[in-house]
Amino acid sequence: MELAFVLYKYFPYGGLQNDFYRIATVCKARGHSIRVYTKSWQGDNPEAFDVHFVPTKGSSSQAQNRFFLDYVEKDLDIDPVDGVIGFNKMPGLDVYYAADSCFEHSAQTMRGWLYRLSGRYKHFSSFEHAVFGRGSKTQILMISSTQIPLFEKYYGTEPERFHLLPPGIRRDRIAPKNAAEIRKQFRDEFELADDDFLALMVGSGFKTKGVDRSLLAMAALKEPERSRARLFVVGQDSPRQFIRMAKKLGINQQVTFFSGRDDVPRFLLGADLLLHPAYNENTGTVIIEAIVAGLPVLVSSICGYAHHVTRSNTGLVLDSPFDQSQLNSYFEQMMLSDQHEQWQRNGIEYAATEDLYSLPEKAVDVIESVVGKAGES
Repeated sequence: MELAFVLYKYFPYGGLQNDFYRIATVCKARGHSIRVYTKSWQGDNPEAFDVHFVPTKGSSSQAQNRFFLDYVEKDLDIDPVDGVIGFNKMPGLDVYYAADSCFEHSAQTMRGWLYRLSGRYKHFSSFEHAVFGRGSKTQILMISSTQIPLFEKYYGTEPERFHLLPPGIRRDRIAPKNAAEIRKQFRDEFELADDDFLALMVGSGFKTKGVDRSLLAMAALKEPERSRARLFVVGQDSPRQFIRMAKKLGINQQVTFFSGRDDVPRFLLGADLLLHPAYNENTGTVIIEAIVAGLPVLVSSICGYAHHVTRSNTGLVLDSPFDQSQLNSYFEQMMLSDQHEQWQRNGIEYAATEDLYSLPEKAVDVIESVVGKAGES
């Protein structure tokens, strides 16, 4: 089959973007032709895909999105494909990969009534309705079961249109046999003492991931824990406001920001704790990556994959609604805990007994079934 994949932007270190790339790669390996529509592509342009760059026109994000959709629809009218798979919400999709949480729920519960009169709200609400509204033909690949009731509540989405996928982390995140050696080399490289406690954050979008919450938790530590705490933040975002915040809190010498990197597994093995007190997180792939690397996790319960921390017994989950004092307390508690080796063993066992890897293959199974049936009708 010839398949069109649609996403606004591609860059190597985004969770949605990585999932798109892996799903498209599996489709290609199964013999399908892959056409990609996108506004921008960072990184190497793959020879396996036919990438079509859509011009950016419009003064607002909603105007740019409408132009993008019009451009793609006109191009597909001229040169049709068998199926259209979208990684951003928009009309006309055969299959949608739901990496983003429910926009309508956020608009109704986290925004005032004036926002819901804005053009921005109307645009994103209508694009979400095109996918999830009752009667839509779009089949939905879900990666978070917690979001399904929200879409059903606001849109009356038919349950049979949801296809829940397992996680899809890479197997190179599993702690290798020489994990201890890699950890030592990593800590030597970054001049970490044996008693330094390294907390790690990974993910693009520092505000959404809760970097400010982590900085406050570090600053709240009592001595001597405060002096030996370090925080590494890895992700594709500007750290300026958080560097200023760290300086005001007096911990800037203990906090280091990194842009997106290809060696995240080294960081997972070299750290002592994954901090992920996110404000909003549909899944949180790095949570499971940390678990299988043997890295204990402290995570907010709003994350779609937080339940894996509880199931695997590999750390602590914060209550909802979020309470900064609880994060401060849990952070200190995990620093001082004697359970680190047990959490590590639990994570390694979980990696060996749970299906945490097959998301791309299962997604392509659904795509082939949906597009194949459409072609037969």
